[in-house]
Amino acid sequence: MSKPDPLSLLDDESRSKIERMFSSCEEVVGINHVAKVLSGKPTHSGDSQLNAYIGLEPSGKAHLGWMILAETMSKMLDEGVNITILLADWHAWVNDKFSRDMEKISLAADYMSEVFRVLLGHPSEGTGPGEIRFIRASEMMDSGKYWERVLRCSKNMSLSRVRRTFSIMGRDEDSSDHDLSAFFYPALQSADIFELEIDIALGGMDQRKAHMYMREVADRNKWVKATCIHTPMLSGLKGAGGRMDSYDHKMSKSDPNNAILLHDTPKKLDKKMRKAFLEIGNNNSAIYEIARYVLFPRLGILKVNPKPEFGHPSEWNDIDSFISAINDGTIHPFDAKMAISRGLEEVLLPISEYFSDKSEILDAMNLITGSQ
Repeated sequence: MSKPDPLSLLDDESRSKIERMFSSCEEVVGINHVAKVLSGKPTHSGDSQLNAYIGLEPSGKAHLGWMILAETMSKMLDEGVNITILLADWHAWVNDKFSRDMEKISLAADYMSEVFRVLLGHPSEGTGPGEIRFIRASEMMDSGKYWERVLRCSKNMSLSRVRRTFSIMGRDEDSSDHDLSAFFYPALQSADIFELEIDIALGGMDQRKAHMYMREVADRNKWVKATCIHTPMLSGLKGAGGRMDSYDHKMSKSDPNNAILLHDTPKKLDKKMRKAFLEIGNNNSAIYEIARYVLFPRLGILKVNPKPEFGHPSEWNDIDSFISAINDGTIHPFDAKMAISRGLEEVLLPISEYFSDKSEILDAMNLITGSQ
């Protein structure tokens, strides 16, 4: 006998609320918890305030994927959810970021806070509805109760089970046999969620394994099992490589030439777009993903402006017709790339303007990342 749809018992407004919050997600796991809260049951913290969280390592400059995360975060803020952005400094240390230099990791955490402030439109900060708060992992780690949770999140989990989560750190399963701290990473990430009394855990699809580990821990300990929401991943500009489910093809700031960074100038955007993978008849391209997940949701339209001798200007308001026009020769791939570049220039402008007044922190990030 199949289980009843957890949304079937909700009123129309509650179902609409869930749809509005999670419409940009690729996957929602365990909607039951949020559905119960909206039907009148207590939240993880015991009150009526839904609390969401995302944990991010302060490990470098922001890339375009952060915009996709921010879109879902903005939708939750609009619905009165409180969002904790965990600046996972010790997680970054475990993952060897900045050669385990905590001073640099701390600077990157300051920078990350500023990026999300501008991406989210400078929401109020606090613990109330529609507010954000920034917490560093190092703050929570002062608590003995936190470390008890870490141990409980580690108990009865085999090493092979932990290895299967290593992709959340950008590592393969055999990469950390020499590094015991890496085996605590999923337990740390799970403990974060329980310690913060989270109702909704947000991450890209690459964080799915960590969230499933957390849900397994919750089952074993009879703890509240947070709803997990996963946003789409952007592919690297060079195209996919390896198994599609391994996310080794994802856009990453570790290879700036394979990613769009939020501080890229128009000149850099053009250069990267010229080299980006786009093949007629092949619908798997970061170009299309950027249009689908970043530009159309924000701009509503893409303008293609070829040189007069090569065609006429055109406007497109949905991804499918845009792709079809490229495949049938209506739009030349080069002109499509330049349309994407112009669109990116527009959506990145507020970030450029914001950091023009905060050049000190951006200069410091350039210094410690060795980039401009």
